[in-house]
Amino acid sequence: MTAAAYTGSRTFKIQEPDAGPPPPGQVQIAVAYTGLCGTDLHIFHGDMDARVTMPAVIGHEMSGVVEAVGDGVTEFAPGQPVTVMPTISCGDCPACRRGNSHICHHLNFVGIDSEGSMQSRWNVPADIVIPLPDGLALDEAALIEPTAVAVHDVRRARVAAGDFVVVIGGGPVGQLIACVAQQQGARVVLAELDAGRRETAAGFGLHAIDPTELNLLEYVQQETDGAGADVAFEVSGAAAGLTSAVGVLTTRGRLVMVAIHPKPKEIDLHRFFWRELEMFGARLYQRTDFDEAVRLVAAGAIPARGMISRVVPLDEVEQGFLALESGGVMKVLINCSEAGR
Repeated sequence: MTAAAYTGSRTFKIQEPDAGPPPPGQVQIAVAYTGLCGTDLHIFHGDMDARVTMPAVIGHEMSGVVEAVGDGVTEFAPGQPVTVMPTISCGDCPACRRGNSHICHHLNFVGIDSEGSMQSRWNVPADIVIPLPDGLALDEAALIEPTAVAVHDVRRARVAAGDFVVVIGGGPVGQLIACVAQQQGARVVLAELDAGRRETAAGFGLHAIDPTELNLLEYVQQETDGAGADVAFEVSGAAAGLTSAVGVLTTRGRLVMVAIHPKPKEIDLHRFFWRELEMFGARLYQRTDFDEAVRLVAAGAIPARGMISRVVPLDEVEQGFLALESGGVMKVLINCSEAGR
């Protein structure tokens, strides 16, 4: 087998470890593809060295096929296409006891806190393995995890048919949120500065605008007869994006914080008071979100194939990260299969 191990800022080492057979209760997956996300890019830049244990095999957006099963595993069989919901909770903390195990106080996020999918053979606990329908292309299936993020965000915001939704930030997650909200019957506008991303969004049937050319607040007011947006998703990570998201909301509108803001930002709390606004954090996903993401991708309701900008082999993983950080791409996949070397 082959694995790409992160060994320090901007550096990976290709290794040839022996995966061994899957232990009892685990499944060995022949990994097909691993998608790169913003968190992986933070790791690549060395920003998470205090959290990852080096050498670290990272990666959590993935698809593959069952290679073997350990003792006691009866629900999976070799040859079955699968993905993984990469969260392992403790089951005993206050969050878990309240049914919120996806934000467990001691969460093991697989691919960050423990070994991930950037390898050709991967042993994982059977209870985090998710079956895929036959016929779903494995490159498209690698987008199920970020789609589950979008499904959770939209569900958290209680988006309903007829709602006017603003998504600020047109990266992969922003565009997936817009697609899922549109599937719910919402009217959606995506605010994005980058012309290439706006063009991609238009190809997905999304309405994208440049907020520097068209005043977002004025546009929303015009489209809602002066009421404002029912929901705003802040996916840009920028202070200006947060200000705009709050400013476009209607009375009792809902703001969903999707982007990670590592430093405190100013926010207009008087507007929250005056209009009785709500603000939600949206961090991960639950099993129901993952199941819905599988359904949406398999049904072609999410433009998974159109979001894949580049595929690179496992032994050129650094090139994948360089492509991602250079901008101008949506989703970069790492081909982890032995055949893809």
